[in-house]
Amino acid sequence: MAYDEYLQERIEIILNEKKIVFVAKKMMGGLCYMIDDKMCFGVVKNDFMARVGEKAYFDLIDLNGARPMDFTKRPMKGYIFVAPEGVDYDSDLKFWIKKCLEFNPEAKSSKKK
Repeated sequence: MAYDEYLQERIEIILNEKKIVFVAKKMMGGLCYMIDDKMCFGVVKNDFMARVGEKAYFDLIDLNGARPMDFTKRPMKGYIFVAPEGVDYDSDLKFWIKKCLEFNPEAKSSKKK
C-alpha cells in the first residue's frame, strides 16, 4: 500500500524551512527520513512514524493519535506511530518532528552493509 504523499510533502516543507539535510528512503512499505545517516522518522501508510527513544516514549505515547509501533506485531522500543489526527495540524507535525530530531543525536545508526 502506498504512503500518504501529502504528509510527505508537509514533512519536507518543514525540513527545508529548517534547512535540515535529509535523505528520504523507501522502506517498510513507506518512506523513511534519514538524518545524519540515522532513521529519524517516516511515513507508513497514513501514519507518522516517530523515533523518539525509550526515555521520551512513555511521556509521548498517551498523546492524541499516538500508539506503539507494532509493525511486526511486537512493539519496537522507542518508536511510536502517530495516526493522522495526531499530526493533522502543522503545529502537531512540527512537535513530533522536533521530538524525533531531539533524539536523533543519541540514536545509533544502522550498520552499513
